[in-house]
Amino acid sequence: MDILTPRQMQRADALAIAGGTSGLALMERAGTAVADVAARRPLATRIAVLCGPGNNGGDGFVAARVLTQRGYRVALGLLGSPDALRGDAAAMAERWRGEVIPAARVDLASADVVIDALFGAGLARDLDGEAAALVAALNAARKPVLAVDLPSGIDGTSGQVRGVAVRAEETVTFFRRKPGHLLLPGRIHSGRVRVADIGIPEAVLGDIDARTFVDEPELWRDAFPIPRIDGHKYERGHALVVSGWLETSGAARLAARACLRAGAGLVTVACPPDALPVHAANLSAIMVRRGGEAGEIARLLEDSRFNALVIGPGAGVGKETRAKLQCAAGRRLVIDADALTSYAGEPEALAQLIALGDAAILTPHDGEFSRLFRGKAEVIQPPSKLDRARAAARLTGGVIVLKGADSVIASPDGRAAIAANAPPWLATAGAGDVLSGICGGLLAQSMPAFEAACAAVWLHGAAAREAGPGLVADDLVEALRPVYRRIYEERGATE
Repeated sequence: MDILTPRQMQRADALAIAGGTSGLALMERAGTAVADVAARRPLATRIAVLCGPGNNGGDGFVAARVLTQRGYRVALGLLGSPDALRGDAAAMAERWRGEVIPAARVDLASADVVIDALFGAGLARDLDGEAAALVAALNAARKPVLAVDLPSGIDGTSGQVRGVAVRAEETVTFFRRKPGHLLLPGRIHSGRVRVADIGIPEAVLGDIDARTFVDEPELWRDAFPIPRIDGHKYERGHALVVSGWLETSGAARLAARACLRAGAGLVTVACPPDALPVHAANLSAIMVRRGGEAGEIARLLEDSRFNALVIGPGAGVGKETRAKLQCAAGRRLVIDADALTSYAGEPEALAQLIALGDAAILTPHDGEFSRLFRGKAEVIQPPSKLDRARAAARLTGGVIVLKGADSVIASPDGRAAIAANAPPWLATAGAGDVLSGICGGLLAQSMPAFEAACAAVWLHGAAAREAGPGLVADDLVEALRPVYRRIYEERGATE
């Protein structure tokens, strides 16, 4: 699950070398791993290897040598002068017995596959000049590309394109994935990512303190609430979902249904008078109470059994929504949509409210994020989505779910996770409301906020895959059932 930044990966390499594994041995294994993937193609395959001036190029020299030894026809092009190579890369270039031609002169049109070994995850500048022209020519050739470590031109830390970037069909990286493999647009450019074992011992992770993870069940499974045979609904919490007026009440219903499906023992929707009939007509297992004003919400919350509150979906933007949220200070909170926009430019005020409770999850999309943190350069300016989410979590004291195809979940304590299971068809109206409801259902069951947010995002994506193309938000709630069943079966909880 660990994700390493390029700098942390350099540290892992250094620790492995300090432990007795030579840099040459690591490079030999890395290049061989690339060759192994390329060699899945038939022997007649013509392979072009484009090598850069650093260690990524050294991996390319190894791959070219191994593939030649296996009978493949290989053309190797080098960006820069062979005399400029240093260290392990220079040593691997000396072991290559074939011709080295300038990279720009490689006949890409005659190649069946191109290995991109120009620049790896450590790229720290925009590509320009000859390098940029070479990448543009490679993309224009429309050949299957196998990237070494990361497609050239993708920033390994942020996933951003540095000027221009290779579009790869597959990427072979080493030891652990990098943020650039998962964050957009790097995820698109990377294609299928394979992680190769090159002999770096797992023990080095203890000295690196990796705090970024792939959002997979292993990350949160131990904290996931499983119903007990001797339990009852009151032990699984009572969530209150705050609805807006009639015109936007569907968002709250989606959230409430998802909240109940996610395992909350009881769910109540509080709404203005005009929305009462439509909620009552459409909700069976969910209770409906009058809650159009902050005072009514406050009276409902005099019942201490309401331990979690979801506010935002269809709630309306303005002072009334802020007042309702303030009534819930001290409860476990899911703050989304209109509730976030009601604090536009005032994240410190939201942070003061969050500080009164023990758990809060904020679920903005990019637009809501920009509005909430307007004027906060330290939050909205970093190029990395990871850095933006972490800065927002530190400022507000809540767990941030910065939504998208590459959703990032960040905790105030510095932990973060990147989602990788959301299908394209999840981008549909109301899907975010369902996510808020899942978060609320897990918080109601006393799941820790970071783990609850990570679980909710993963469940959301898994349900979308279960429902399949053409889904609408209502389908997500029903599709949670088989996803939950599989989780329960893995835990032996379906007997």
